[in-house]
Amino acid sequence: MTDLAGASIIVLGATGGLGREFARQLAASGARLTLTGRSMLALDDLDIDGAALIPADLTDAGEAEKVVAAAKNAYGRVDGVIVASGAVAFGPLVDTSDETLEALWAINVLAPMRVLRAAAPALAESAAAGGSPFVVSISGVVAETPTAGIGAYSAVKSAQAAAHQVAARELRRAGIRVLDARPGHTETELSKHPISGERPAFPVGYAPAAVVTRILDAVRADEKDLPSSAFQGLPTAQVV
Repeated sequence: MTDLAGASIIVLGATGGLGREFARQLAASGARLTLTGRSMLALDDLDIDGAALIPADLTDAGEAEKVVAAAKNAYGRVDGVIVASGAVAFGPLVDTSDETLEALWAINVLAPMRVLRAAAPALAESAAAGGSPFVVSISGVVAETPTAGIGAYSAVKSAQAAAHQVAARELRRAGIRVLDARPGHTETELSKHPISGERPAFPVGYAPAAVVTRILDAVRADEKDLPSSAFQGLPTAQVV
């Protein structure tokens, strides 16, 4: 079992729908948090006592190292990384612009890979000291079932899943667990603010708090993978 109380955990995209919920639930569990987002104002609005707040655009080279260094400076170690950042675009694949393709790749794939690379030495130190370090990636159900109308997003999330699944095998000997979670549609602001295209008429999605609880339960239980089937039966969101 992995104990989150006192663990030093980095949350990427802490100001997003899932990121905020991770921050709240982890703080309630007694974790020591390093929270990232592009806006310092939005980070302040989280109102998480004692958290290290690091404004960062992780698509920029060097920002990943800055975040990891901030966590080590604040708490002396890094025990976990949760990738709750992301961006979505809608529309046919053949109509997707280069600008959108590049942004989707940079945000959903390149940034998490940079953070994984930057954090790996610190996570290995945590394992060597007797900890149970982990990385959580949330690639989503489209990594299992690429979907028409969100083809570019499906492609980059599939790449995100592949990268973290490979990392899980490569980092196992160092004592680092990499967990990829693939929940179905979850009711956050992400789909309401695409970088291009218009959101289709989705059925009501999962409640964000329920998705985050399921993922953190998996972290505590030392689970190694969370396919879409692991989220079946979760409550849907109350949409007003």
